[in-house]
Amino acid sequence: MSKTRVGFALTGSFCTFRAIFSVMEQLVRSGYDVTPVLSYHSAQEDTRFYLKDTVWKRLEEITGKKPLSKLSEVEPIGPKKLLDAYVIAPMTGASMGKFAHGIFDTPALLGAKSHLRNGRPVLVAPSTNDGLSTAAENLGKILAMRNVYMVPFGQDDPAGKPRSLVADFSLIPEALAAALAGAQAQPILLGTLKNEGK
Repeated sequence: MSKTRVGFALTGSFCTFRAIFSVMEQLVRSGYDVTPVLSYHSAQEDTRFYLKDTVWKRLEEITGKKPLSKLSEVEPIGPKKLLDAYVIAPMTGASMGKFAHGIFDTPALLGAKSHLRNGRPVLVAPSTNDGLSTAAENLGKILAMRNVYMVPFGQDDPAGKPRSLVADFSLIPEALAAALAGAQAQPILLGTLKNEGK
């Protein structure tokens, strides 16, 4: 039996990468064929959380594949039907804004656009300090998109950052299985989540 092929794109919420690496490892152990994809910032920035070389190394160790980090590398995803599902986790407020308005100018977003042409699921896991502020409109637009599903999310620090939202990344495997079956994992809205460093 062939493995389910999943593209897994990371955008710049660097503080969440540790949790994301753990989820990717879980998916690989569960038998998924995972292809990592990086936004420009995720591919090129050294941060206080991870050096870019460390990010690349970890993704290759986990998946056995070099991350896709160029528009030319992700464009064939749709035409060649390379994937069964596509995950964007974390998805920043900036990436949500672009995605909601049809701006696909990074590898992470163009990969999703290319994949969606086949009517196959895209799963997004929001992580933004402005989820209940300027990013709320874009979040709503994404929720209404066909073949796009959400990893359940909630407030990570209601007292300190009352507008901040983050997905429960531990629910990605469950939400992915639901999306592959054409269903949205429920409930979408969760309570207060453990702060992952945001």
